[in-house]
Order: sequence, then structure tokens, then C-alpha cells
Amino acid sequence: MAPDDQPAPPLRRRGARMRSAVLAATVDVLAEHGLAGTTVGAVARAAGVHETSVYRGWRTRENLILEALAEQLDAAVPLPDTGRVRDDLVTYFGALARLLATPQGEALLRLSAERDDTLPDHRLAYWSDRLDRGAVMVARAVERGELPPDTDPGLVIEALAGPLFTRALISGAPLDATLAPRLVDLVLGGASAPKPGA
Repeated sequence: MAPDDQPAPPLRRRGARMRSAVLAATVDVLAEHGLAGTTVGAVARAAGVHETSVYRGWRTRENLILEALAEQLDAAVPLPDTGRVRDDLVTYFGALARLLATPQGEALLRLSAERDDTLPDHRLAYWSDRLDRGAVMVARAVERGELPPDTDPGLVIEALAGPLFTRALISGAPLDATLAPRLVDLVLGGASAPKPGA
């Protein structure tokens, strides 16, 4: 075998550089091969690191996949703090809609919702963390007096995320730039309306 035909030796990456390389490689392997094809070995090869380094950093394939999905989504959809709940939610869900409109974003959503018998089912914990993160924006609005004290922050976030996920996963309806503002106005209108009997 000619030297050029031999596999490249793993790179000597450490610390933050190795972590970034492994998580990026995990997302790439997930998008190309799905959950079943995302093995620790495949990720290590794609990242140019030793397989033992991946196990040392994440212990299990499950931990690696969940962290990669969480980091990808959280990096693409940062949590804004504009001082106004409508602006925060439009910014946040507008970014989420743009991500889900891309092939990679749709693939990541499908993967994070997919059941895989080779992994323990930790979808609830994954999505609970994401929804809790979004609920911070609504909780801040309640503290500022923008929304009634009995507003359920988690339910507001679910009401906004649900239509986006439905379009990305089920209906194929467009995720255009007007969708997030319209959804936010609809949901905030409901959240701010007087409760029956109040």
C-alpha cells in the first residue's frame, strides 16, 4: 500500500479543540448516516481522534449524540434578551424556523424526535431541556409584568414550537419569515387574554 493510500493517523487534539471537533463530526455523521450509522468509531474517524478519546470524554454513544444535538440546536438558536417578550420570542422562533427550513435543521429535528432501539429513550430529557431553556424568556416577561402571573412559560413555548415542528416533520408547509411573528402574536394574545370568570 502506498503511503498516500494509508489512513491518516488521528490528530493530536486536546481539550476544547478535541471537544469541538468531535461534536461537529457527530452532527455531520448523524446528518449523513442517521442514528443507526452514528457509532463512536465513525465519529472518531470523522473527527480525526482516537476512539478511546471519545469514550473518555463522553463515556457512551448516547451521551455523545445527545450533547451534539443539544449544542447544535442551542448554537443555531441563541437565547435573546431584548427586554420585551415579543421581540425575544420573534427572534428566537424566527431563528428556529430558519434552521428547520434547512436540510440539516430538518434532519437534526427528525433525529432528536426519532426512536432508536439501540439507545435508551432520552428524548423527553432532551426536549425538556430545550423547552426549559426557551421558557426563561417567558418567565422574565412574567417578572417584568408583561404577562399575567399565572402564565405557564413552558406551555407558551410548546404552543409556539408545535406549529414549527408540525411543518418541518409532517405537513411540509413553508417556514417563511412571517410565520414566527404571526405565531408569537397569536400565542401572546391568548396568554394575555383575561381568564374566564376572572
